[in-house]
Amino acid sequence: MGTLMRLLELTPAETAFLAAPSVASDSLRARLTRKLAATLSARLRLPLQAMAMPADASTDAPASPVWQPDAALASLWLVRRLGGRHVIGTTPFVPHTLIHALDALLAECWLDEAAQTDPPAALAWQLTAARTQATLAVQLPHPITDMTRWARGVIRHA
Repeated sequence: MGTLMRLLELTPAETAFLAAPSVASDSLRARLTRKLAATLSARLRLPLQAMAMPADASTDAPASPVWQPDAALASLWLVRRLGGRHVIGTTPFVPHTLIHALDALLAECWLDEAAQTDPPAALAWQLTAARTQATLAVQLPHPITDMTRWARGVIRHA
C-alpha cells in the first residue's frame, strides 16, 4: 500500500503545472503563434520562431481556412521533411503535408478555445528558422459556426 501511495503523489513540476493559470484567456492569435512555432520546430527538427504580424484579409470569407505559405516555407518544409539540412532554391508547390499539419494545429487551437469569440478574418506570421526567413498567412471562414464545423471535421479525419 505504501508503494501505491508514493505513485499517487504529485511531483513539484506536476503541482506547478496544475497550479498555473489557464491559458484560455490568451487570444487565438497568441495561442496559435505558440503552437505554430512548437509544431513547426518539432516537424522540421529545427528551432523556429514565429512572430505575429498584420494580415490582409480578402473581401470574401472562404468556406474553410486557406493557408498561404510563401515559397521559402514550402522549400524549408520539403527539404527538412526529406532529411535535407540546407535549403537551396525554392519549391514550385506547397507540400500537401504542410497544409495538413497547419490544418491540424489550427483545428486543435480553435476547439481548445473555452469561449469562442469572433475570429479575425486573417492571421499572418513572420517565421525564422536557421538562415531562412518565411511568411505564413491564413484566411479564416466566418461565421464562428463554419469555423467550428471545419475544425471538428479536421479532428475527426486526422
